[in-house]
Amino acid sequence: MLPEPGQPAPDFTAQDQDGNTVSLHDYRGQKVALYFYPKDDTPGCTAQACNLRDHQEELKASNIQVIGVSIDGETAHKKFALKYDLPFPLLVDTEKKIVADYGVWQEKKNYGKTYMGTVRTTFLIDENGLIEKVIKRPDTKEHTAQLLK
Repeated sequence: MLPEPGQPAPDFTAQDQDGNTVSLHDYRGQKVALYFYPKDDTPGCTAQACNLRDHQEELKASNIQVIGVSIDGETAHKKFALKYDLPFPLLVDTEKKIVADYGVWQEKKNYGKTYMGTVRTTFLIDENGLIEKVIKRPDTKEHTAQLLK
């Protein structure tokens, strides 16, 4: 189940694309846009990451730190971040713990096949660690606007 607005955001600790340890509780006092995406360097995921990258100043002016999460490994994350000059952490969740805790690891269908995968979802978490907003299936090209409204 997806955490709902008003509920505490599940805490996590994971490595980012550079091997740094990132924990949600370290961001208390600022908002976090925790965005879950299916796969590094795919068209939709690239559009979403680049939209967030291109609007970093607006997000920072609103005290929002962006953190991306997918089940890809550190090497794929690092390559993706370098290729598109992404200025925010991409967390490694190969064990699928964070996607499970946030309820975004779900059954999906594509071309008649059913499989488990990450459903693109963003959680805006407030300064106190509570879910402020859940954006289900965000518009990859207008994601920042959805966060700021």
